[in-house]
Amino acid sequence: MSTRFRPSDLVPAGFIAERITHIDDETCILLSRAGATASCPACGRISRTVRSRYCRQVADLPLSGKRVRLLVRTRRFTCGAVLCGRQIFSERFGDVLPPYARRTGRLEHLVHHLALALGGRPAARFAQRLMLPVSNDTLLRVIRRQGLPPSIPPSVIGIDDWAWRRNHRYGTIVCDLERRRPIRLLPDREPATAEAWLRGNPQIQIIARDRGGAYGLAAAKALPDAVKIADRWHLMENASRAFLDTVRKSMRQIRKTLGATRINPKRLTAAERLQYEGYLRREQTNAAIMALAGDGVTIKEIVRRTDHSRGLVRQVLRGQRNDVFRSRENSLETYLEWLDAQWAAGKRNATELWRRLRTQGFRGSRRVVSEWATRRKRADKADAETLNRIPSARTIARLLTTSRDNLTKSETVTIAAIEGGIPLLVKARDIIADFHRMIRRKAENELAPWIDRARESLVTSFGDGVAKDIKAVRAAIVSPWSNGQTEGQITKLKLVKRQMYWSRKA
Repeated sequence: MSTRFRPSDLVPAGFIAERITHIDDETCILLSRAGATASCPACGRISRTVRSRYCRQVADLPLSGKRVRLLVRTRRFTCGAVLCGRQIFSERFGDVLPPYARRTGRLEHLVHHLALALGGRPAARFAQRLMLPVSNDTLLRVIRRQGLPPSIPPSVIGIDDWAWRRNHRYGTIVCDLERRRPIRLLPDREPATAEAWLRGNPQIQIIARDRGGAYGLAAAKALPDAVKIADRWHLMENASRAFLDTVRKSMRQIRKTLGATRINPKRLTAAERLQYEGYLRREQTNAAIMALAGDGVTIKEIVRRTDHSRGLVRQVLRGQRNDVFRSRENSLETYLEWLDAQWAAGKRNATELWRRLRTQGFRGSRRVVSEWATRRKRADKADAETLNRIPSARTIARLLTTSRDNLTKSETVTIAAIEGGIPLLVKARDIIADFHRMIRRKAENELAPWIDRARESLVTSFGDGVAKDIKAVRAAIVSPWSNGQTEGQITKLKLVKRQMYWSRKA
């Protein structure tokens, strides 16, 4: 069935297209309004008396790659009400064309969403391609004029901090987890600020937060009856970090177990030699601090005598500065799994491996792959000499938590020696693995026995921390809510902030 096309189909509803003309890259459409009456905006009385006419010029949606300008014949009516203060009024067109507007309602709607999606200058540049004559200031004015839609008071929120400027200034973001959107940005991350905002929202029933003490303290004071939920990702990350700290504290025992208490500098590479010299300097500092601590000197007095920072002194006393060699990430990190598979398949030619990596997007030099192949060949030879150069604490922690099937021969010998010589470290690894398994399986009934086991192991401090926050940890295990959504909103917030920075520089 064929449908007849009319020029009025191109214009907003309620208008009649009288004439269409094309001038260069612009289409002009002359419109008039059907109907002989209009209602007074002041008193609402219907009037039929037309006093005069004039033309309004407004912009509309583009047509066939050309800008569209509407010339609207607007009538002025006379109001016959005696008590009405407005004697003459212009006819109104409703939401299609608001009073004093220079754009139609449908074009305003498009401009508003374009500004929300891209911001000021990026949206203005994109609008030029869409044949929409709007500037960046106009886009920002549209956002301010439209305002925010009315929001429903949240009952389930996530709260976390984010950086206005890293290491200098931080703020707080609050998200509605039910509607999946941010609802408030606080100027700082002080507990008093968060507490004041929470007191103003007593309807909140569930609060998801990270494991920092500030928001937990604010939530406990402001809303003591609300359910507090610790973030599951932070729980598992804190557990992994606790095991890494345990390995760092056990490095002296690990070296003694592996028979690597002495290192031959002649067998080190240039980079390893620099790290070893730094380790010797650190050992002198550590010995001086430990000697003062052994005499009962307080941390504050040690800082005053040695002129070292308080954080460094705490690291020494906690045994966190014992690594000789520190591992660093390189450009092969994302390709190691593929390289291991090729090596296991018998492909040992470094040049050929490098050529095949280039086809997968690797941009490093052939030397990087050659050095990796050389280290891998040496790693396959498990003898006493390879144990003299033990890995860093981070590497040992990774090897201890990796399946034996994915380790090289020398790595397997190293880990077997550590497990045989330091059984307490193996027990700590098993406790951390059980904690991860408990979170994944939502086994809330295993939490209390796990805390008892952790308090009798090398991860005592982590177990004590879980015990202090046991209600939030238990809620994290059984509740479907999590603060991961808030982390995603922070990532989006950083992206918007970065776009605004580059748009200002453009």
